[in-house]
Amino acid sequence: MQRYSELLRTILEKRGIKNQKEAEIFLNPDYERDLYDPFMMKDMEKVCVKLFEIIENKEKTVIYADYDCDGIPGAVILEDLFKKIGYENYEVYIPGRNSEGYGLNLSAIKQFIEKKVKLLITIDLGITAVSEVAQAKMNGIDVIITDHHLPHKILPRAYAILNPKVDDYPEKMLCGAGVVFKLVQGFIKKYGEFYKINNGWEKWLLDMAGLATLSDLVPLLGENRVISYFGMKVIRKSPRPGLQKLLTKMKIEQKYLTEDDIGFMVTPRLNAASRMDDPMRAYELLSTEDEVKAGVLATHLSKINDDRKTMVAGIMREVNKKFEKREIKEVIVIGNPEWRVGVLGLVAGKISDEHKKPVFVWGKDENDFIKGSCRSDGSVSLVELMTETKEFFIEFGGHEFAGGFSVDGEKIHFLEEALSLSFHKVKRDRVDEEILYDIKSDLSIVNMKNWREIEKMAPFGLANPKPIFLFENVNIENIKKFGKNGSGEHLEITFSDNGKNKVKAISFFSNNESFETPILEGKKVSLLATFDLSRFRGREELRLRVEDII
Repeated sequence: MQRYSELLRTILEKRGIKNQKEAEIFLNPDYERDLYDPFMMKDMEKVCVKLFEIIENKEKTVIYADYDCDGIPGAVILEDLFKKIGYENYEVYIPGRNSEGYGLNLSAIKQFIEKKVKLLITIDLGITAVSEVAQAKMNGIDVIITDHHLPHKILPRAYAILNPKVDDYPEKMLCGAGVVFKLVQGFIKKYGEFYKINNGWEKWLLDMAGLATLSDLVPLLGENRVISYFGMKVIRKSPRPGLQKLLTKMKIEQKYLTEDDIGFMVTPRLNAASRMDDPMRAYELLSTEDEVKAGVLATHLSKINDDRKTMVAGIMREVNKKFEKREIKEVIVIGNPEWRVGVLGLVAGKISDEHKKPVFVWGKDENDFIKGSCRSDGSVSLVELMTETKEFFIEFGGHEFAGGFSVDGEKIHFLEEALSLSFHKVKRDRVDEEILYDIKSDLSIVNMKNWREIEKMAPFGLANPKPIFLFENVNIENIKKFGKNGSGEHLEITFSDNGKNKVKAISFFSNNESFETPILEGKKVSLLATFDLSRFRGREELRLRVEDII
């Protein structure tokens, strides 16, 4: 590892990367070397042949994708393949989050039967849809499931299933769009020559696969690291008008787009479509080739995202009022028939972050059913918890940290009690969470040369977090509030050590009481922070982003 700087070597070693070969693979992903053969997925051959037959016979296909920022980019990937080979007899169907809920549903399948659909391809859903797949099959529709979620005990009897969690494919942690990207890779490998597709054409689809991989919070290691690494390169050059208009609207320069911009700015706007309106708006934004339509959609998504923020803030005020009057159990269940189902995952996440507990939040959907979202703090797997309490749910699904559910109206009042009892059976032993850091240093380490070294590890995300630095005994020189329209919801703090080095640090959505120790000007503290390069108004400024102050 001698060819890397001491700083980089230290961080890599902390992450378990100990030798030159591992460092080389991690820091310099190679498209050919590091992606697995798509035909390692059990049904890939079967899927490609079926797709070829349907396309050649011009039979009707439905792409049925989930409504979030994994399923929607996945639909765009598959549609791009269809456009490339001139296949037109398909439609894209994305269920409404508030009206239909997650997954395949029978009323949609009835529509497909009437339309004489021959093939249904699911994206980012379907692995638990046993009865829905059976219904489609009985009526002459073949179903290809592409998904990455955990299956229940019984698998649907689909024509074929592409899901790394049910076969021997080596990368188990692909997101939904990642699975679709493998499908396109496989199809081109088998039929690319027949359709005169240039070698490597599918790399242009990595913008969508990368966007989904970064949005869906899968670990950014192995194949996901390759997809997100090259995905970021393609997104920065992507010719998609919708993406370009959305970035312009948010004043982000496309060539400097970061994974933080995706996580905090792009993904919430795309997800706002299903939460506040119709998920097709987000799909249209990403797939349209029309500049004018792209501009209109970018403005619309930004507006409804602002509405979404206002709505979540209102619900959180209500939640905090309710908490003043009630005891907090091991599992929190809270709801109100008036709350919009589409935003409840965000609310559950906020409550879970605050109270460090699993949280279930419910509302009523457009059909008057009680539905909700849950988030875990890591003390328990939500799927295990819900399985243990399954008699209380009409339906449930998801993974360890996030999920969705629907409950009978009579049972909702007893759900908290039941989940709290089940919690003791399935909870994990918690290791005391100490905030670990990668490097202990003084503030002189904060310079562009070191930022360039750290940047080699990007994109950062789950399982590859930004390196955390510990600065002990630094002085708080200045505390300044800032925010949109003078809201003052963020902090800019200037730190110094021994008067020599001065560094600005920012902390979003924070105040003087947000940290382990309350902050005051003139006080000596220990700071935990990551590097943060701002390009606000085209000016580069290296600063820190506060993780905690102790």
